[in-house]
Amino acid sequence: MSIAVKVLSIGTVLVTFLFHSTASAQERERRSPPRKLTAHQAEVAAANYQKYCALCHGKDREGHANDHAPSLRSKSLMESGIAHQVLRPMQYGRKGTAMGGYLDEVGGPMTLDETWDLTYWLFEQAGYDRLKFSTNPVLGDVKRGEQVYQQQCANCHGVKGEGVNAPALMNQSALAHNTDEFIRHAIVNGRQDTPMQAYKDKLSEEDIDNITAFLRSKSLGWKAEKPILRALPEPADYIVNKDGDDPNFDLKDGMYVLSSDLNDALVAKKRMVLLDTRVTSVWQTAHIEGSIPFPYYADLDETVRGIPKDVQIVAYCSCPRAAADYTINKLRDRGYTRTAVLWEGIFGWMHQGFPVQRGEIEGVND
Repeated sequence: MSIAVKVLSIGTVLVTFLFHSTASAQERERRSPPRKLTAHQAEVAAANYQKYCALCHGKDREGHANDHAPSLRSKSLMESGIAHQVLRPMQYGRKGTAMGGYLDEVGGPMTLDETWDLTYWLFEQAGYDRLKFSTNPVLGDVKRGEQVYQQQCANCHGVKGEGVNAPALMNQSALAHNTDEFIRHAIVNGRQDTPMQAYKDKLSEEDIDNITAFLRSKSLGWKAEKPILRALPEPADYIVNKDGDDPNFDLKDGMYVLSSDLNDALVAKKRMVLLDTRVTSVWQTAHIEGSIPFPYYADLDETVRGIPKDVQIVAYCSCPRAAADYTINKLRDRGYTRTAVLWEGIFGWMHQGFPVQRGEIEGVND
């Protein structure tokens, strides 16, 4: 398929393709529902949602419970060609965001069938018909799209699409899985019951196309990678610096330790246990050295084995505190009083220049 790129003037690029989708929203074909779950599959999917997803996406799928996680019941999302737009981030996560991969082959807790069933369950709960979108590109002026994006979108989604108080839009894995029409549909209709407003009455159709083309332009050069899974720590390795002194942290609000104080304690070889409360797949990607994977959804009786109550425990997550708060509160209910949460989370830790141990990756051929 050939693509023609015409430079109209300095700083203005019009990307023109040899085909274009002309179907309007009213003309789009309605798709048949995905397969119907059995009662048992639906029961397991509902339990998995509450166990793995509700902390950030909300107990009733309303979204924005933590880390600006999107609503999973919004009409414009759930009619937009589900399942892959939900399935893939659930399975493989969103690199550079708090969304980890929940598929077992990348270190997550769910099987392939369970991720599919959870996706179908979300669709059933939403109760909307699916729209059939084409995979054709949306045409637009990329430079103009960038200007409109900065004016209309950057305040919430970030100047570079990194996400400020709304989802990251220029995440390469998201752009790889979302079609142009999926992106455009979200801009036109917004996300119901969330801060994302509809722009169909605020922007021209041309500028909506321009923003879509600008976002798509940021997916160029995306390269798929696969983590090389490392062995999980054994209980004998849970305590960092076994012969060190107690760190004696001065905790903020009786709960939180600052990144600078934690780093100082690690450099000084203080004795403690570090808990990474994110999904294990992101621990595989990068974690504070010496930490153990301790997912917020895990069975507490299993995960606390090997952790004594007389050692300082510090938990962290990436949202920046929700999963760690949840875990530490459960531990405190079990009598673990020497506990703390990393205030800035691991992203804050990294942004301040403190070190992490990164996993090995290998390239994946398309």
